[in-house]
Amino acid sequence: MDAKLAVIGLGSIGSMALWQASKLSDSAVGFEAATPAHGRSAVGGDTRMFRMIYEGIPEYYPIMERSRSLWAELEAETGQDILTTTGSLTIGTANSDYINGLLETARVNGAEHDVLSREEITERYPQHNLRPDDCAIYDPRGGVLRTDRAVSAAVAAARANGATVLQNTPVDSITETEDGVVVTSGDRTWTFERVIVASGGWSRRLMPDHLKAVTDTKRIILTWFIAQDGTQFSPENFPIFCRSYGDRSLFGAHAVDGVTVKASVNAPLDGRARTTPDPDSVPRELTREEIAKVTDIVTEFLPGLIPTIVRSDAFPDLFTEDKHPLLGWMDENSRVYCATGFSGKGFKMATGYGHIAAHEALGKQTIEGLDFARPNRFKTR
Repeated sequence: MDAKLAVIGLGSIGSMALWQASKLSDSAVGFEAATPAHGRSAVGGDTRMFRMIYEGIPEYYPIMERSRSLWAELEAETGQDILTTTGSLTIGTANSDYINGLLETARVNGAEHDVLSREEITERYPQHNLRPDDCAIYDPRGGVLRTDRAVSAAVAAARANGATVLQNTPVDSITETEDGVVVTSGDRTWTFERVIVASGGWSRRLMPDHLKAVTDTKRIILTWFIAQDGTQFSPENFPIFCRSYGDRSLFGAHAVDGVTVKASVNAPLDGRARTTPDPDSVPRELTREEIAKVTDIVTEFLPGLIPTIVRSDAFPDLFTEDKHPLLGWMDENSRVYCATGFSGKGFKMATGYGHIAAHEALGKQTIEGLDFARPNRFKTR
């Protein structure tokens, strides 16, 4: 054996899995096709949103709780500022399925929150142009994660704990044998007891057919606009937000440079995202239709932004059919563990997912309550 554990892909989840594995074992190796936090990985785009009130099943909440604690632990261990608490604002139509679903999830989980009327939103957050029947859910523990800092910090911490990091080493194949799992890159091979596949949009190349059939690599677009008054969009004055109305959606974060505000459509979640067969060839330029759609929504929702895109980019991520992740062994009796398929919404819980993957792959603990994420849910279809 070259080591007990290999982590393939050191992006959003893989970097955190390697960091956690390095605390549990002195025999962990991370493979990265380029370099950690490189500009074409799915961690590109400067920031991601962190929310404690999240649409979906209640089982996400313990992962978010664990993740928040682990983000603080990573900051303390590395001295990096990664999570900025700004609060989180979710705006939608009062009594809609969207808002009512969030409120029910918050109630079941006991998540701290406030419900704001249209008048209260206008008074506290005048940056948002509201519809007559809008309301909002405010999450005081929401905030902004700095993606490049987070990944770089986790990889540095893993190295400091004794993990080996192989940069510019793209994995071509993984093969299970009686003796372990053989990892191949070019003309080199390594053998490990267990392997975690955490390579996001590139993971399909390493998956069995039944998981390839229920996943797609999709293109996520991000856009930025200039604020007419940067102070209105500072972290003190402008919580992260997510907004949905019919087929119009927008999410964003404060101006990390004091001027440029991230405001992007939720295309992967509302069905407009394009499937990208080759994650290495994701079209970075926005189409005319995409530019027009984003600009139109920003003009309506955030009139304090100059309605011209000043920066844009696009990144790949792996989506599953049900938009829940693949977290668990690839197959019965397999030595290969999936930590992928987070469907455009994994970064907020990356530390929690990395903790789960490392502990389960190394046989230290089996986490209960994850049936919604286990890959075997697709096996019998």
